[in-house]
Amino acid sequence: QVQLVESGGGLVQPGGSLRLSCAASVIRFSIYRMGWYRQAPGKQRDLVATITSGGTTNYADSVKGRFTISRDNAKNTVYLQMNSLKPEDTAVYYCTAYNYVNYWGQGTQVTVSS
Repeated sequence: QVQLVESGGGLVQPGGSLRLSCAASVIRFSIYRMGWYRQAPGKQRDLVATITSGGTTNYADSVKGRFTISRDNAKNTVYLQMNSLKPEDTAVYYCTAYNYVNYWGQGTQVTVSS
């Protein structure tokens, strides 16, 4: 069983930054492909970024150049550094862990507003 706990969400002004963290309770964290998705009110859940066990990253076009996903296998943690935030980044952000089965965290709210 995999448990994922997100943290770091909150309210930030446009142009600001936040760093999300996701701590995974799992054996052999390093073999999982980790990712972040987000879901805005009334919209579908969309991919934000993923990082493979080998460190290869992938980003949605809407966040390229602004967001960075990284992982610390020693801490069983994946991060999402979000810079130059925009109001349209407002959403609940979910952490995922994939190794043949996809696991989801409970989500953390990010609100970008002045």
